[in-house]
Amino acid sequence: MSPNVPISYALANLPRYTSYPTAPHFAPLAEAEYRGWLGGIGPADTLSLYLHIPFCRALCWYCGCHTSVTRNQARIVDYAATLRREAALLAAALPGHAGVAALHLGGGTPSTIGAPALRDLFATLRAEFGFRPGAELAVELDPRVLDEAMVEALAEAGINRASLGVQDIAPEVQRRIGRIQPAECVEAAVQRLRRAGITGINLDLMYGLPGQTEAHVAASAGFAADLGASRVAVFGYAHVPWMKPHQNAIRSEDLPGALERLRQAEAAEAVLARAGYQTIGLDHFARPEDAMAVAAREGRLRRNFQGYTTDTAPVLLGLGASAIGSIGTGPGAFYAQNATDERKYVTAVQAGELPVRRGLALTPEDRLRRGVIERVMCDFALDLTALPPALLAEARPALARLAGDGILDLMPDMLRVTPAGRRHVRHVAACFDAHLGTGTGRHSRAV
Repeated sequence: MSPNVPISYALANLPRYTSYPTAPHFAPLAEAEYRGWLGGIGPADTLSLYLHIPFCRALCWYCGCHTSVTRNQARIVDYAATLRREAALLAAALPGHAGVAALHLGGGTPSTIGAPALRDLFATLRAEFGFRPGAELAVELDPRVLDEAMVEALAEAGINRASLGVQDIAPEVQRRIGRIQPAECVEAAVQRLRRAGITGINLDLMYGLPGQTEAHVAASAGFAADLGASRVAVFGYAHVPWMKPHQNAIRSEDLPGALERLRQAEAAEAVLARAGYQTIGLDHFARPEDAMAVAAREGRLRRNFQGYTTDTAPVLLGLGASAIGSIGTGPGAFYAQNATDERKYVTAVQAGELPVRRGLALTPEDRLRRGVIERVMCDFALDLTALPPALLAEARPALARLAGDGILDLMPDMLRVTPAGRRHVRHVAACFDAHLGTGTGRHSRAV
């Protein structure tokens, strides 16, 4: 870590900026208003679908996702049927469009619905929305519960990218986060997927976990590289027990400090860089030939509710409890979120309603700031000549402070985040956040 960046930057709490404005600023949204927003979708607009499966077989103590633990398979299968019903309702509410260019099945653990329900779900999605040739179809997987029947169903569904949660391969760290997952389990899952033709493999790692050291993180990064993952994500653990009470199983005094977290993140990056991976944004790494690396080099990298992405569809539709969507990039731009409570979500869909509950219509200023923040987060650079003078004048004092602390180079017409400042890019984005500090939301550690 560069010594000229004060450690106080790593101690700050800031949004992850997977959207702007961020979710704490959403307001109640009526179904009729949401239907009106959907009506603005154009015939040339491609769609991206996010489907949320909020179930796991066991709860990992570090988890920050919207999920619950159940072994009631009937409940899960009923939920999958509700997803199909929501897909039909949503498709009926849409005007003409250009079909699905991307799909992400997230959770929770999506494979809990089982192979038959997965086949039924994808049959419905294809029939209702239409998939474009070459669409990227991705799924999040838990290697511990991935069997041959599910892999076969995923391949039949056309899944071509899979993200596997690894976090850390050290047994002593796994015991302290409630997730025992031998490295051999991950290796076997990757081999099954590749044999089935699913070759886009993403591995998700974490730093900042209880009892974790630089050596642990470096070993996990080396493991991911040795497996030949197309992409590797290295996320900082967000300790937010006020939002996720199960995280109280992790004692705050067992967590690495800010300086150690920085060193762990840098250790992972060093290992992956030596293995030939390209650094992507704040926390991703990709093989140079991977589509994400290509997009980053060409300035086409995007950021949405799933993080860094190559998805360029102007419409992201969220299906399932708590799922968030984003409609439009121009004058009509909106966010919409489904009911987070599973029972309320199911009740609404069974009543023939779109289960949306919260959202936001972006103002012209919101759209401007969203574009600026996205480019900062994706490119680590910003053309200042493209900014309205008033916005630049507002942000310049904060930008100058960051420049003085070595986080960015501030030139008359351009800003560039320094190598030492990349870990602190959320501070740069925050310079353009007019809503920061105005809501009730609490955020995770900036590094």
